[in-house]
Amino acid sequence: MKTKREQAQRRAHRVRARINGTAECPRLSVKRSLKHIYAQLIDDTAGRTLAAASDKEITATGKPVEVAKVVGAKLAEKAKKAGIDQVVFDRGSNRYMGRVAALADGAREGGLNF
Repeated sequence: MKTKREQAQRRAHRVRARINGTAECPRLSVKRSLKHIYAQLIDDTAGRTLAAASDKEITATGKPVEVAKVVGAKLAEKAKKAGIDQVVFDRGSNRYMGRVAALADGAREGGLNF
């Protein structure tokens, strides 16, 4: 039997095996914990983070899905300042639903294309 952590790592590896971020089209990686949600734009060729946002740095309150949408909009705002408009979405080991989907919707409304 595999542990939950090992299963999550396998799912994330399956997703990341098919996508790769570059400086022109970075990878939008999402990390979801029980309390918080984090997102960052990663250039895999250089191995560095271009922009990042989390719910810890915003003052929005409410339901977690609403907060995740604000985090996506904040990340899109930072990406626009860095001159990025095209990204590849990396959901990691998470399903594309709930807070992860809300973050993606917020980023799309903020002007990111993926």
